[in-house]
Amino acid sequence: MKSYHTIILALVAMLFSSPVMAAEFTSGIVKKLDDKLMKVTIKHEELKNLEMPSMTMVFAVGDEAMLAKLKVGEQIKFAADRVNGRLTVIEVK
Repeated sequence: MKSYHTIILALVAMLFSSPVMAAEFTSGIVKKLDDKLMKVTIKHEELKNLEMPSMTMVFAVGDEAMLAKLKVGEQIKFAADRVNGRLTVIEVK
């Protein structure tokens, strides 16, 4: 009977636990900042999670504090993803 309760508790724990996805970081160089439009242009290596080869492109930045920390010419490690249909920098190291 005890093992039955243990199995039920384990199944309930698995059901309600959410998987944590680790952000995949890519290297890049900040080429341009646009404070008004909250965008950053980055020359980046391959973005595997977005199936995108190395290139220079513009990303949205959802957080003003993150944008304020970036400097043109700075080499960064960043994670990007689609947020509301827009390619967005979600984290910077």
